[in-house]
Amino acid sequence: MKRKAGQDREVARRWRPATQAVRGGTARSEWGETSEALFLTSGYAYDCAADAAQRFAGEQIGMTYSRLQNPTVEMLEQRIALMEGAEAARCQASGMAAMTAALLCQLSNGDHLVAARAMFGSCRWLTDTLLPRFGIAATIVDGRDPQAWKDAMRPETKVFFFETPANPTMDIVDLEAVCGIAKAAGITTVVDNAFATSALQKPMEFGADVVAYSATKMMDGQGRVLAGAVCGTEKFINETLLPFTRNTGPVLSAFNAWVVLKGLETLDLRIRRQSESALTVGRFLEGRVPRMLHPGLPSHPQHNLAMRQMDAAGCIFSFHVNGGRKQAHALLDALALIDISNNIGDSRSLMTHPASTTHSGLSEEVRAAMGIDEGMLRINVGLEDPKDLIDDLDQALKTAGL
Repeated sequence: MKRKAGQDREVARRWRPATQAVRGGTARSEWGETSEALFLTSGYAYDCAADAAQRFAGEQIGMTYSRLQNPTVEMLEQRIALMEGAEAARCQASGMAAMTAALLCQLSNGDHLVAARAMFGSCRWLTDTLLPRFGIAATIVDGRDPQAWKDAMRPETKVFFFETPANPTMDIVDLEAVCGIAKAAGITTVVDNAFATSALQKPMEFGADVVAYSATKMMDGQGRVLAGAVCGTEKFINETLLPFTRNTGPVLSAFNAWVVLKGLETLDLRIRRQSESALTVGRFLEGRVPRMLHPGLPSHPQHNLAMRQMDAAGCIFSFHVNGGRKQAHALLDALALIDISNNIGDSRSLMTHPASTTHSGLSEEVRAAMGIDEGMLRINVGLEDPKDLIDDLDQALKTAGL
């Protein structure tokens, strides 16, 4: 594999984001293909036994096994790192594989983690169920309050973990304040940036140490594959994360990496168009539903903070109806264009009822503490004409009695 002339990493770092999304990390075989090549192989052959020994010893550059390296996956890793402004990245089999690896690779028995209350249901399962099994304590705080993070710190605290905007409550964490508190205490911050991606928000610019992704979402953007990524310094990625992932195996397939590479080429175009449409749809809904949770609207209590940290508010937001699950489900069942689906980041508009889907595995008490009630609905606004989406929502709202 050869890099295009002048396309080394330092040159690529000087490119602007739209160029990095199309060209970053590209390597070409002797055939000179313009689109990234898809390497469907589990292993690699060596010219001689000495080459194999040297590669395993780290004394020779080259691939050894696709659980550690694959040319297609490596291109995606380099592209994501460039777009994030990170020194390095490692891709994982899914978003949850990325979150799990980012935490378990650096936490041990007796350590302590502080996490924001509002997050994806499976992430709360990690903090509330999985980590305690290994003797890792977790304190859950209101992520919106920087002082709460400071008050929760212990001598054994190793990690702050949060997502912003949060799923599905759209809570915003003050990145600069919380990352600053962590850095002053020698604590590593792990930020889930899946809702925004680096196209709209770069947590590392505000002091974050590690940024983790479900690349299944906006990076692919068309509901095709599962993928995840963890970004950080070369030291963290190669010395802390890699030993964990190489021995536990949550690696991304070459085919899925290739699909995400194609998705990244249009990420900036898609996410900005979808963000604009989400604002249009959000403004319509704001006059029809009891409560809106859209960071891009002035009615959101953290609107100003969101706009300081993000270039746009993204394509996902939530709202509440007063009639609980019955009315929420009635609204969903009346949709004709928008799909009922728990996925997000798709080019198609999707809506779900978090309390009975993405967060159904949590107790009612935990959901209440997170701000998720039976009347909450979460919508992902896609690439359809927003007027058609408004028409569909209008008739569904009327059918549900709103």
